[in-house]
Amino acid sequence: MIKTFEEAHQLILELQICTIFESSKTELPSLWEHLDLPEKQEGEKGWGQKVSAVWDWKNRLPAEFPDEIFYGKIKGGLAALMTLDYLRDVHFKSSYKCVDELHPLSTHIFKKIRAEPWETTSLRKEMIQECGCSKSQFDTALKNLQISLNIARSNDLEIERDTWLTFQELYPEIWNWHVLED
Repeated sequence: MIKTFEEAHQLILELQICTIFESSKTELPSLWEHLDLPEKQEGEKGWGQKVSAVWDWKNRLPAEFPDEIFYGKIKGGLAALMTLDYLRDVHFKSSYKCVDELHPLSTHIFKKIRAEPWETTSLRKEMIQECGCSKSQFDTALKNLQISLNIARSNDLEIERDTWLTFQELYPEIWNWHVLED
């Protein structure tokens, strides 16, 4: 059981991959189940220590250790942390799909992100106005771009909101290793 950010870093390196929260959709371990922090107590304001730690660490770990840890979505739409070695050697091969194989809305969103980084809320508003999609359709398309490893969240600690870049831009070595080799 862990209590600190440093221990969380070591845990991800040991596990190689874990989800953020527990889920019946997978047999993968979760960061949540390894945390020895109190959950929100009755009458306590905010999220409580455990949720606050998980929510903070899912962004801080890849930001502070960008050459070691990746944050993204896996099959089933689950948020996960994994080592870059695991991403390169195992996960990319089984998860990558060319953007052309995805729903046209995903392709349209990808083209926007390829042109420039976008923050989720602004991009959602733009797509709803431009394409007439619903919030749910947008969210599904964005999630599928993450699962298929076409986009990834920026690791910049200065950026407070989820901001999207192409996977290729953030992880060119892994991209080139797989996509250009095929």
